[in-house]
Amino acid sequence: MPPGDGPDPVRATLVAILQQLNRVESLHEGRARDQTLALADLERMLAKFWAIDQELVKLPLVLGLLVRNGMVEVQTASNYPAATHAVRPAVKAHYRITAGGKQFLVENLQKSDRIS
Repeated sequence: MPPGDGPDPVRATLVAILQQLNRVESLHEGRARDQTLALADLERMLAKFWAIDQELVKLPLVLGLLVRNGMVEVQTASNYPAATHAVRPAVKAHYRITAGGKQFLVENLQKSDRIS
């Protein structure tokens, strides 16, 4: 696809992830524990999203970009007691939109709503 011939798949996926995280935060307002999504949840929700469905982007990589840029934060639940043995169970990461992510989302949606 030549440049300028359609939406950028990475940018579109960034917005789609932020929309899902923002939606789940709004739905579960007041219940911080339920305001996050695991990677598997995001992959299930966005499986039919065009950029992912066409394998133009990999969701974990785009999610990593959001985390590195401070638009999404990683939360882990340490539900196990301090282990005296060397092996600890794997801690499942959950992701939550940040204020910076919300700002990016709003700005992006405002740009896409404008008529050229």
